[in-house]
Amino acid sequence: MLSATVSHSEVAVLGIWDIFWFALVMFYIAAYIYVVALIIIDLFRDHTLAGGWKALWIIFLVLVPFLTALVYVIARGRGMAARASIRRGVVPETDEYRPAAAANPTAEIERAKALLDAGTISQGEFDALKSKALGNQFFGA
Repeated sequence: MLSATVSHSEVAVLGIWDIFWFALVMFYIAAYIYVVALIIIDLFRDHTLAGGWKALWIIFLVLVPFLTALVYVIARGRGMAARASIRRGVVPETDEYRPAAAANPTAEIERAKALLDAGTISQGEFDALKSKALGNQFFGA
């Protein structure tokens, strides 16, 4: 007859290395799932690849997942980066903003001077408001 009790010698004790390997394996699994998600997103983002080839890549991702992911990243990695950068867009490096002059620059400057005299704004803020009222671009001091 089998005993329903468990002795203390049969209880599994996790050591530091068991925890380390568990964390490492979980990291690799999460990284793999992330890569597969990126591959699937990239497949559907690529308008130059025919539908049959997309289906073939998906089938191989299911049947031979690690090898297919590795081959895809090696073979189409540059295209992945290019399609991702197109999706993000390009941030202009020059500031094309040019403020227009106020409808009544004199009144704007007088109002800013009153705020400066009252101590509400600093000299730098007054200079910025004055520059904006005159239609200039202010970069700060």
